Amino acid sequence: MIDQIQEYLGDDADSLLNHECKTISKDRLHLPGGDFVDRIFASSDRNQRVLNNLNWLLHTGRLAGTGYLSILPVDQGIEHSGGASFAKNPDYFDSENIVKLAIEGGCNAVASTYGVLGSVARKYAHKIPFIVKINHNQLLSYPNQADQIMFGTVDQAFDMGAVAVGATIYFGSEESNRQIIEVSEAFHRAHELGMATILWCYLRNPAFKKDGVDYHVSADLTGQANHLGVTIEADIIKQKLPENNGGYKALNTGNSSYGKLDERIYTELTTDHPIDLTRYQIANCYMGRQPLINSGGASGSNDFGDAVKTAVVNKRAGGAGLISGRKAFQRPMAEGVKLLNAIQDVYLCKEVTVA
Repeated sequence: MIDQIQEYLGDDADSLLNHECKTISKDRLHLPGGDFVDRIFASSDRNQRVLNNLNWLLHTGRLAGTGYLSILPVDQGIEHSGGASFAKNPDYFDSENIVKLAIEGGCNAVASTYGVLGSVARKYAHKIPFIVKINHNQLLSYPNQADQIMFGTVDQAFDMGAVAVGATIYFGSEESNRQIIEVSEAFHRAHELGMATILWCYLRNPAFKKDGVDYHVSADLTGQANHLGVTIEADIIKQKLPENNGGYKALNTGNSSYGKLDERIYTELTTDHPIDLTRYQIANCYMGRQPLINSGGASGSNDFGDAVKTAVVNKRAGGAGLISGRKAFQRPMAEGVKLLNAIQDVYLCKEVTVA
């Protein structure tokens, strides 16, 4: 297994597999494990039904009992338009194939829309954990707007047998205050009903692109988004893998006094290594009390290598798994299953350790 992982990583293998994190020690983290619900969540204010559903989520699929998560998310029909998402493989216009891919791929859960999951709920909701994505950025308005709006109620997700609800907040956007309030209220209701909560903690503001650098993926800004996410009691945080740092510094220029920063964020708590940058994201999730899963990103020319690299960075940083969609469903099902399994193999491989 490790040989295949090294092959996928190519020239990055040594840097990623042998890196030792000297910023925030792994001893300070709450790391994934088969006992995570008992060790961490059981001492929280989550009720017994939430704990039951978190336990089911963590004990399904190929990663069952490891504390790690491999989730198939398919809400791209709305977020990226159906045609753009499924033109490469029109079979996935059929909602049942989305759920089938998650099952065949050995995933812990499938995350999708009310429509996708509701259309096959009686056939599959008892076979694989359902995560209903309750809000979306619909792209048919002209011009497009960066706004997440509710597409249904938490009670609808509960009625179809979902174990969890997922939502996105565009932190930094004009509508972020309203989104925070809406999602916080929805997550409270989900917990009342016994469902877990997963938050897509994304940044969205044109000003976050400065001097040719996209700080939507900076460790400091995404870390703060994570910290806001766990503040509203998201049980699991989904975040993009960090690609740079210094977002606060870049935006604090001239007459700007954006946010707050401490130089130790950059000199002591992070380096430019991707594992150290990701560890800072995890630190902002209460040192891992709320697990961090990173997104798999867009489909490209080297999907297997990119997916395995993301998984290695996430695992070695102390993260809890990957939520990968387009790389898997924009190809024939057998290949999609192979890609999902390649990701899962990273978390099953004992030689890939926490840095």
